[in-house]
Amino acid sequence: MLEDAQIISDKDKKKFAVISYDEFIRLKKLLNNEKKLENYLDYLHIQNVKKRSKEKFSIDEVKAELA
Repeated sequence: MLEDAQIISDKDKKKFAVISYDEFIRLKKLLNNEKKLENYLDYLHIQNVKKRSKEKFSIDEVKAELA
């Protein structure tokens, strides 16, 4: 998300980010829907954890840990 934003600078200081209208609408819908936003934040957290840890667990190990 936002990888294609165009950054506008003034005297080497970043001032604005321009995104497509479709991306704006998508972000607006996401930010106005609490459940979708919660799910997206969970997704981002999972992606960050996966980057930090290469260790894999079986589903049985996860269930045992969460029980």
